[in-house]
Amino acid sequence: MTATESAPTRTGRGRGPDPAGRRFNSSLALTMLLLLGVALQGPIRRALSGPAVQSWMTVFVAVVVQALPFLVLGVLLSAVIAVFVPPSFFTRALPRRTALAVPAAGMAGAVLPGCECASVPVAGSLVRRGVPPAAALAFLLSAPAVNPIVLTATAVAFPGNPEMVLARFVASLLVACTMGWLWQRLGRAEWVRPPAHPSTEGLRRGAAFWASVRHDVMHAGGFLVIGAMAAAALKSLVPADWLQSAAGNPVVAILALAVLAVLLSICSEADAFVAASLSQFSLTARLAFLVVGPMIDLKLFAMQTATFGRGFAVRFAPVTFVLAVLVSAVVGAVVL
Repeated sequence: MTATESAPTRTGRGRGPDPAGRRFNSSLALTMLLLLGVALQGPIRRALSGPAVQSWMTVFVAVVVQALPFLVLGVLLSAVIAVFVPPSFFTRALPRRTALAVPAAGMAGAVLPGCECASVPVAGSLVRRGVPPAAALAFLLSAPAVNPIVLTATAVAFPGNPEMVLARFVASLLVACTMGWLWQRLGRAEWVRPPAHPSTEGLRRGAAFWASVRHDVMHAGGFLVIGAMAAAALKSLVPADWLQSAAGNPVVAILALAVLAVLLSICSEADAFVAASLSQFSLTARLAFLVVGPMIDLKLFAMQTATFGRGFAVRFAPVTFVLAVLVSAVVGAVVL
């Protein structure tokens, strides 16, 4: 009897703390946090009222408010295309010759709105449907950067510099087509892993649409907030002489904003507003930020690795970065 009664006791210990205990600990931690906030409300209020923090909050809110409508609109249109436009449409629309299919796919990005989060699975779907990888990769790079939503957002973000829209379109399209042609000449089939089927396969169109919207809003919205916070920090908290020192050297300025675009991983439908806030940098440096970001950043590298394999990503991403920086510098010198 003793052994029988003690077995449940040992089993209960193996399960760890019960739910009631966890709820009590969470409530206690929340109560302590609230008490700490009340006790420190004076210092917190004084810290938040400082000029640096006020400037940071102003820039942060301005960037988010300006970018959010374009982000939401782009996500909705991207979901419509991903769910309701059959992938076979692209196969029929592209020329049979790969050399001609590359610029055609690149130009297709100009009429198919969507962010880089959507372009990777769409490119994977194109490869599965028989589109040449070179053309699919040209679409992958061009669609997030030259579509009408992104170009409109760029025009709104740079109202005094309409030439920025043309420069972004030309530079992004040149990089996309050049990378497609390079892959046609130098790429190997074993470098690309066959893309897996999309996670929305088997869902009804309505369910797949809202699943795509929820994913992209949460994913891209999070990166928008991070990017806005970083832009506000650069604008308000970093000493002005540091930024002026980097911005004063044309080569350093271009490289600095290109690397920043990779690290911030901002959605292409919102990055123009972040770039516009970095007014101490030249237009050419900010063009590099706008060209590099939609083509290669941390989240894109992860998505490309998951879709096409690591062997593809470690070859494709560095070449794309270098080419995007060089083309941005040349186009900026000519157009801007």
